[in-house]
Amino acid sequence: MSSGFGFRPSVLAVRFVLELVSLVCFGVWAWTATPGPFRYVLAVAVPVLVAVLWGVFATPGDQSRSGETVVATPGALRFLLELAVFFGGAAALYAAGSHVLALTLAGVLVVYHALSWDRVVWLFRN
Repeated sequence: MSSGFGFRPSVLAVRFVLELVSLVCFGVWAWTATPGPFRYVLAVAVPVLVAVLWGVFATPGDQSRSGETVVATPGALRFLLELAVFFGGAAALYAAGSHVLALTLAGVLVVYHALSWDRVVWLFRN
């Protein structure tokens, strides 16, 4: 496994925070998109569903997680899932009406992925 910038513990900690932020964004969207009391259910259920998908499909040996997986997923497919979760969170926040925060998050995500290019390359090789 690589020990490049994208695999440093501090960078992986930032990644974890970005994962949590993305999940919260899905919850915010579910809250604003759902009228009535059902919004309480969806504000929890949508992020939980995204988190389950996020946790189930992984590339074996990925240091950004335990290295283990429920469903072994090719790195390129995992990268697409990551983009869907990260940028999907930003899109969900935008759809919820928080345009400036959503665009800021998207910018942070672009910078994060550009700086973690070595991890992206690792994913595409595995």
